[in-house]
Amino acid sequence: MPQGVVKTYDPVTGAGIIVREDDRSEVFLRPGSLKGSIFRTLRQGQRLVFETVEEDGATYVTSVGVGQEGH
Repeated sequence: MPQGVVKTYDPVTGAGIIVREDDRSEVFLRPGSLKGSIFRTLRQGQRLVFETVEEDGATYVTSVGVGQEGH
């Protein structure tokens, strides 16, 4: 699972951006991305592990977690 840091997150809409640690690219959180996770909200600078999906030329987060890769 890739790891990254929360750049922005809007708790009202559920949208945000995570910056990947491996290549510094941005992946997008869309409403519902936190559903089924332990998170109810995110804060800027928070470290996460996550899974992604490519759609229409953009990368979106499909699930988020805590910990390091492989744990």
